[in-house]
Amino acid sequence: MQTPLIDPFQRPITYLRVSVTDRCDFRCVYCMSENMTFLPKKELLTLEELDAACTAFIGLGVRKLRITGGEPLVRKGIMTFFEAMTRHLESGALDELTLTTNGSQLERFAPQLAAAGVRRINVSLDTLDEAKFARVTRWGRLPQVLRGLDAAQAAGLRVKLNAVALKGFNEDELITLAEFCATRDMDLTWIEVMPMGDLGNEDRIGQYWSLKDLRAKLAERYTLIDLTERTGGPARYVQLQETGQKIGFITPLTHNFCESCNRVRMTCTGELYMCLGQEDRADLRAPLRQYGPGPAFEEAIRAAIALKPKGHDFDYSRQTVEGQVSRHMSHTGG
Repeated sequence: MQTPLIDPFQRPITYLRVSVTDRCDFRCVYCMSENMTFLPKKELLTLEELDAACTAFIGLGVRKLRITGGEPLVRKGIMTFFEAMTRHLESGALDELTLTTNGSQLERFAPQLAAAGVRRINVSLDTLDEAKFARVTRWGRLPQVLRGLDAAQAAGLRVKLNAVALKGFNEDELITLAEFCATRDMDLTWIEVMPMGDLGNEDRIGQYWSLKDLRAKLAERYTLIDLTERTGGPARYVQLQETGQKIGFITPLTHNFCESCNRVRMTCTGELYMCLGQEDRADLRAPLRQYGPGPAFEEAIRAAIALKPKGHDFDYSRQTVEGQVSRHMSHTGG
């Protein structure tokens, strides 16, 4: 392996999140506008270009690759990309290949994902109430997602649910979701809503439910044991003594986790975002298409990593949305 990627704050970059499409079959209120304008096909990296870019990052020390979207499984031919990445798992160059999904396509693709070497997945699911699910996703189809969870577990995939904490929306499902995961042997991570995208009619401050408050309410019902383990991402975990399950907390607002950040995000157009909460980005599509994979493209990656900031500026503490970024979450990838 070549000299690994180290950012200006001496953090090794070992985790790449790759959005393979900006399209999705849902329109979640904290992620997309209701009437999204999607990118023209020519602007997207081809599956071969995605392979080349990911392979270059792996050669520079990335050990974990997470595929995101939009909804990654709606991209035509995406399983050929997963199958191509299997070679890096088999060679030992890559420790983990995984994805974040809304679950809508798992009934179809779970066995193929498992065959490609995917061992665990994150499924975004904020509510188990069908009417509320239709409201937050704007499109609905909760039963289809639940069948997808069944299919994923039947295929041997370890499933973790990601729930965005939304004040006045799923506060009353805190215990319901915990018990659902406990009975199905799934882990659960709660995520604070982040100020991303054109706010439009969505009131981010009104939506914001601090995970400090959420954790305190959870502690009224369960005994929480803090865990030191990490899975390569920003979540901090507790174990519920009564059930043995893990609950994670991703807290970009109440507890800035930037000091240990080991990840960067590449969009489906080849833009590399060094920080989810900053606007700075580097264009990797141009050097990839101009030079192809090789030393010049790798130098473009290194130049981008050299610009990685110390952290984001998300802040709701003054009852204003500080540090907001203009792009939608679906553009960068979950």
